[in-house]
Amino acid sequence: MIKRLKDLLVLILALNVSLVSAQTIRKMTIEEMFELADANSRSIRTFRLAEEEAGQAVKVAKNAQLPSIDVSVSASYLGDAWLADRDFGNGENAAMPHFGNNFAIEASQVIYAGGAITSRIAIARLQQQLAELDKEKNKQDIRFLLVGNYLEMYKLQNQSKVYRKNIEQTRKLVEDINAKQSQGLALKNDITRYELQLKSLELALTQIENSILILNNQLTTVLGLSEETVIDVDTTLLRRLPRPSEEAHWQETAVLSSPVLQQMKLNIKQSQYNERIAKAERLPSVVLFAGDKLDGPITIEVPPINKNLNYWYVGVGVKFDIASTFKSGKKIRLAQLSTRRAQESDLLLQENVRTEVKAAYIRFQEAFTICDTQEKSLELATQNYSVVNNRYLNDLALITDMLDASNSKLNAELQLVNAQINILFNFYKLRKTAGSL
Repeated sequence: MIKRLKDLLVLILALNVSLVSAQTIRKMTIEEMFELADANSRSIRTFRLAEEEAGQAVKVAKNAQLPSIDVSVSASYLGDAWLADRDFGNGENAAMPHFGNNFAIEASQVIYAGGAITSRIAIARLQQQLAELDKEKNKQDIRFLLVGNYLEMYKLQNQSKVYRKNIEQTRKLVEDINAKQSQGLALKNDITRYELQLKSLELALTQIENSILILNNQLTTVLGLSEETVIDVDTTLLRRLPRPSEEAHWQETAVLSSPVLQQMKLNIKQSQYNERIAKAERLPSVVLFAGDKLDGPITIEVPPINKNLNYWYVGVGVKFDIASTFKSGKKIRLAQLSTRRAQESDLLLQENVRTEVKAAYIRFQEAFTICDTQEKSLELATQNYSVVNNRYLNDLALITDMLDASNSKLNAELQLVNAQINILFNFYKLRKTAGSL
């Protein structure tokens, strides 16, 4: 029986070793995480393809500036003709050459279309720029999501350390109370109370560790890493906390860098080009053309001539849609309203961005105040722990008092680290709001 238990223990240890070895621990900074996301994120890759698609659409739009060349070749069988008087009397058959052939080539070039062609090309270029900004906006969204999960995982790892320390201290306390109960100096109820507290701490630790696993899985999925990868956060980043800066700097950055503001400017330009296209319908289009035709037989003669007739031509054509003089007015009005709406939307969006930047800036400043408060709390908790520890060593304080003082100190340390992490989170949120993440 003992041998079986030993074998089972060896097997469990071997499984644990193989599980640990299958995992790959990868220490990663925030900048390294951003680089991986840019290279491997499926979401960013999708928007990159949309950008390429928009670039191809520009090339397609430019095709309208190229000449058109049409070629046609045909061969046919011609039946005999039938001739008759105007009253369809005295009809008779007339022999026809039975083999007919036709060859034609014609080239044409639009030299003026009222600006419609250049406007459509300009709209295609604007749509390409919009696709680029969509990609940039998506990249910043992905980065903010990643940094949020990354910093949250950092917080949870710190909480895990605190809970482990609390569990260790609570177990020690339970052992001490058990010893005192055996001496008749403690009640069974005291043991039950702290054992219940121990179970609550262990459950909370399990929940924290599960949350860390979930966040790690989300990060590795977006970054394109294997599921076995365990991301180890860069704990040195708290030594490089950003410093407060003026709000005007961030407002100016938002005006220059915010993808949503730049997109709205492009939407206004696009509406203006749509106005030009609508107005172009009232203008004539001018086309240069040239061609050559070879026909046989010559059927316009009676009797038909069984020969080929070749001729070429060159000329200028003008086309004007008369109906556009009373139809295009509604289209022009629609395009003008669209432009005005885009301009008003731009003003509204500027107000919203200014408000969001100000709110993010206030929270960023607030994070420093919270951090200063937590530093003071840690200082006081450390002083209290030192006093209680000295009293405990001199048998002037109970172990429960020592435990409370230790827990308060651990919690103060945790809250300080969380406050520092909160500075980083609000800094990245401010950058995201200003469009510079």
